[in-house]
Amino acid sequence: MADHLPQPSSIKGRGTAVRIAHRFERDAREGFDDGWGTLDQVAGEETLAPSTTVIEERARLVIATNDSPDIPFGQSLNPYRGCEHGCIYCYARPTHSYLDLSPGLDFETKIIAKVNVVERLEEELGRPRYRPSVIHIGGATDAYQPVERRLCLTRGVLDVLGRCRHAYTIVTKSSGIERDLDLIGPAAQAGRVWVSISITTLDGALARILDPRAVAPHRRLRTVTALARAGVPVGVNVAPVIPFINEPEIEQIVEAAAQAGAHSIHYTVLRLPWEVSPLFRQWLQQHFPDRAERVMARVREMRGGQDYRAEFGTRMKGEGIWAQLIAQRIEKAVRRAGLTRHVPPLDESAFVPPQQVRQGSLF
Repeated sequence: MADHLPQPSSIKGRGTAVRIAHRFERDAREGFDDGWGTLDQVAGEETLAPSTTVIEERARLVIATNDSPDIPFGQSLNPYRGCEHGCIYCYARPTHSYLDLSPGLDFETKIIAKVNVVERLEEELGRPRYRPSVIHIGGATDAYQPVERRLCLTRGVLDVLGRCRHAYTIVTKSSGIERDLDLIGPAAQAGRVWVSISITTLDGALARILDPRAVAPHRRLRTVTALARAGVPVGVNVAPVIPFINEPEIEQIVEAAAQAGAHSIHYTVLRLPWEVSPLFRQWLQQHFPDRAERVMARVREMRGGQDYRAEFGTRMKGEGIWAQLIAQRIEKAVRRAGLTRHVPPLDESAFVPPQQVRQGSLF
């Protein structure tokens, strides 16, 4: 459900211009013609690009657990809620609804920073009942989005995990991860790190509307190379695959990833949970009106006739002939490029609780 007030067609550098109402709102606003031409005036006014607001949060817990068979990790950590990259397809957008914020423009302009993430992480790792297993960083929102340059929350997390010899994985579409190679490199040499770089397209013009504040595709490939040269096992995540938009590039992305030094390829198909669906459909009509109906028809073919279905086993890859065709193309491209589809096993046996690390530093 979106506001019925006139909305600008786009805002430069933002994924959407709409503050769509979230699913928990009780009230909806609708424009009213008062006879003075107010609606036309509002619609014609130039809209200033909204600035990013960082809201500090003191989190109670920072390690989340899951038992989903679709996700190859049991623990995750996200230093931020919301993401300034502004990817229109982001499946995490609906999480802003729980904050009474819009999954639309608010998601990419009102960023929640868990300023006590390092302190809480040390507390949770130090609990007597804690059992170490790989922690996935950035699975919901990018841990290296622009605000990280200033706050360094992700760097603090990696410092703790490094000192505790804890295994972790990272997924990002930012070259900002290169800043932390001094922490990631040694952990990778010890077999405790794997990194995935998300590359949605190789087309810079398409990237500017799909991932408006993420780094350009060629820059992401340079990051893959930088990680590989530093001895960090790195994969490329072709995600999400969107029929008729970036889907034609599957083979080219895999080949470019191989040339950049990636060792593995992973992918998901487009997911449109909750408020993401109307946001994405509006984006399609704005940028690709000639193929919008074809795109949504194929999406629904892979989702049992719906915009989205959340069943385990199919929610990441879809189902039906089109989903099978995408899977076959990925597999063939991976074999042709000499890559793999597997994440390397990480060493979870060397973990040392934070209190023992501190005690050891006294001697």
